[in-house]
Amino acid sequence: MGRTSAIGQHRKHETMPLYEHVFLARQDLAQAQVDALAENATAIIEANQGKVTKVENWGLRSLAYKIAKNRKAHYVMLNIDAPAGVVAELERQTQINEDVIRYMTVRVDALEAGPSVMMRKSERSERGERRGGRDGDRPDRGERGPRRERETADGE
Repeated sequence: MGRTSAIGQHRKHETMPLYEHVFLARQDLAQAQVDALAENATAIIEANQGKVTKVENWGLRSLAYKIAKNRKAHYVMLNIDAPAGVVAELERQTQINEDVIRYMTVRVDALEAGPSVMMRKSERSERGERRGGRDGDRPDRGERGPRRERETADGE
């Protein structure tokens, strides 16, 4: 019995697991409604002894394929520091919300301190910076040669 209590004391000193929770909200929602969804998720986490360290709104983005008749979705990411049971409750409530079309929670070793890659990417595109050779000027390719004549199906 003394051994199990020592293990229990050791676990108390460990930090809580860290998660990144991303959800996609329907495209027809107003920004205020999307913010309310993020606040609701934060309230669920904080009610269960967890904390949200960062909320990022990635904006309305195109989807790779249609999801529930949506071609676009509002992307929101939350960095969470909470016990595993909190994540289960968050996902349960997210799943029954009709405004959320997809969600994913991933456990991470450490949370990013600054803006996420998605936020840095949007900042870069807003400033007009582009990767080399992507603006139509392709210095790596020379002029095309003349077109070859096509052979007809008859073999003429």
